[in-house]
Amino acid sequence: MTEPSTKTIEFTFERVIPVGPEELYDAWLDPTTPGTPWHESDKLILNAVVDGLFFWHHPAGIGHYGRFTKAERGSQLQHTWVSPNTLGLESVVTVTFKKKGDETVMTLVHSELPDAEVARSHENGWNYFLDRFASQNGAATISRSA
Repeated sequence: MTEPSTKTIEFTFERVIPVGPEELYDAWLDPTTPGTPWHESDKLILNAVVDGLFFWHHPAGIGHYGRFTKAERGSQLQHTWVSPNTLGLESVVTVTFKKKGDETVMTLVHSELPDAEVARSHENGWNYFLDRFASQNGAATISRSA
C-alpha cells in the first residue's frame, strides 16, 4: 500500500544587492552577518559543504536542521530544511547568486513545504531575514516575489 502524496507549496524571494556574488555568498554563510538565520541563533552548528550539516536554534525555542546538498561559492547554495513548521518533513532551500552589473540578484526558493498554515509562516520568516540581510549589505533596491 502506498501513502497518499502530500501537497506541497513553494516560496520564491528575490533581492538585488550591490555586492559581488562571492562576497554575498560568504556573507550569507557568516554567522556574524546580521540578517542571516545563522546570526539569530542561540545554538549553532554550521558546516556548509556538500553533505555537511547545520543545526540552529532560534531564541524563541524553535530548532531547525538540515544537510547541504550543493555549495558552489558565488553561485548556488542548497540544503534541506526541517523544523516544527515543516511538520517534521524535509523541505529544500536553494539560494542563487547572479551577477547583474555591479549588483547581485540573490534568489531564495523554499520548496517542498507541506501545504499547511504553519509552513506558510516561512514566507514571513524569509522576508524578515532577507530584508535585514539586504539592508546590512547596502541594498537600496529590494524586489519581492512570492
